[in-house]
Amino acid sequence: MLLDMQNSARCGAKTRKGAPCQGPSMPNGRCRMHGGNSPGAPKGNRNAWKHGHYSAEGTAMRKAIRQLLADARDTVPRRVFP
Repeated sequence: MLLDMQNSARCGAKTRKGAPCQGPSMPNGRCRMHGGNSPGAPKGNRNAWKHGHYSAEGTAMRKAIRQLLADARDTVPRRVFP
């Protein structure tokens, strides 16, 4: 009696040796090693969060500070030294 794993479809991707891969295939038709690109981290994933410099909140804060500094420069009269 054979196991289900032995009866499953095979990957068939070309290996480094040039032979077809004999790994069992997943629903996409390739094995876990030849399955293609990862879809990436899920939206809102905080596992890779380091500092938030490029987050929406960080960008908005820097923009507000730049605007505040520009307004302050325009408000304060410039002293001219003789």
